[in-house]
Amino acid sequence: MGKILTINQYTGIDSRSAIGTVDHPLANMDRAPTIAELCSVFLKDGVALAVTAARKALHEAQLSPLDITHVVSTTCTNSANPGFDHYVCKQLGMTQPVEKVLLHGIGCSGGLASLRTAANLALGSSFRGRKARVLVVALEISSLLVRSELDSVNELQQTRIGVTLFSDCASALVLSNNVGDKGAEPVYDLLGWDHRIIPDTEEDLGFDVDPLGWKVVLSPRVPKLAGSVVAPTFSDLLSTLPNLPLDYQNAADFDWALHPGGATILSGVEKAMNISPEHMRASYDTYINHGNSSSATIISVMDRLRQKDMDELAPGGKVKDFIVGCAFGPGIAIEMCMLKRNMNHARRTLVTTGVVTPPETESEGSRSDGEGEDLETEVKDLKTQGEELGEKLNAVHPEIPEQGDSLSEALNGVELD
Repeated sequence: MGKILTINQYTGIDSRSAIGTVDHPLANMDRAPTIAELCSVFLKDGVALAVTAARKALHEAQLSPLDITHVVSTTCTNSANPGFDHYVCKQLGMTQPVEKVLLHGIGCSGGLASLRTAANLALGSSFRGRKARVLVVALEISSLLVRSELDSVNELQQTRIGVTLFSDCASALVLSNNVGDKGAEPVYDLLGWDHRIIPDTEEDLGFDVDPLGWKVVLSPRVPKLAGSVVAPTFSDLLSTLPNLPLDYQNAADFDWALHPGGATILSGVEKAMNISPEHMRASYDTYINHGNSSSATIISVMDRLRQKDMDELAPGGKVKDFIVGCAFGPGIAIEMCMLKRNMNHARRTLVTTGVVTPPETESEGSRSDGEGEDLETEVKDLKTQGEELGEKLNAVHPEIPEQGDSLSEALNGVELD
């Protein structure tokens, strides 16, 4: 247990989002909760969180739930049948025929894998001359798995690093093929994507089912494996996008939305791609303030990147027009995509009333631009926030200091899924 507490000091995470407090009933039993008990909470509180995220995405897209033609969802923290997406659609009031796809077994890469799947569905609809309005939902409830993990730490003397990283989150977005009614201006245009598996690495990264939930599987090889595949994937993705401007050819020419699996994943990709923490400012900010929420995190990072205070931290003070999205998952899989910012997008924020059951995550509770604040005051506040984040980036970015051999080996595996 002492080793886990030491590792926790070096994660760089200040706080993690959770659906409940330390007083949650399932966290205070004389035993770890069963899968049935975890599932009950997931389908109640987790689905409520996902519905809130979906409603906010629909509101910003200026769409009704009845406008949705497809739903692509993902989770690695529940295995119910029907899946959680069924209950999300039901609570949203979707009575029309909707094509649903629920992705499982892909862990932290699930957010971008869902976006890729949604894009392929939209392309199929375009080929048939039909409109596609695809709701993408990622939901992960990891906090209630802590008790089981801690039991393994205490009783089996295992180094279960998942307890130091993971958090709860629901994220949602809407993808359109632009056939039919145009609707709201897009936040991003999706230009291309790439997916690949690193051969013979399925034993290095996983999330195995257990009678008391799921258990994180991580090998010390994960950071090096993940860092080694980014450059060739990026190169191949660029080769499919010949119309990019000439000043967008190298990794440092783009902003990066990287799934923040852990501090050394972030710093490892920086070294591999010769980019700075500022290129991945939204990834660091999400990691510091929310931890790793598995599949839902990358959508949170993409949302965070478009906030005004993030613009203040752009490399050289210049926001990039193009963004590389990247995430890793079991397999080991890498998902990568290219996004183009829409600078004309005007954000719309949904104001909710009544009881909000789960706490908001970064992907749900973000502030809209220019909500009546005095401009000069806002600029000063943003600079202050930028300085504070810059100090934290310096704390997270450097290599983790060397420990004893066993602890160092464990720390090198504090990354993904």
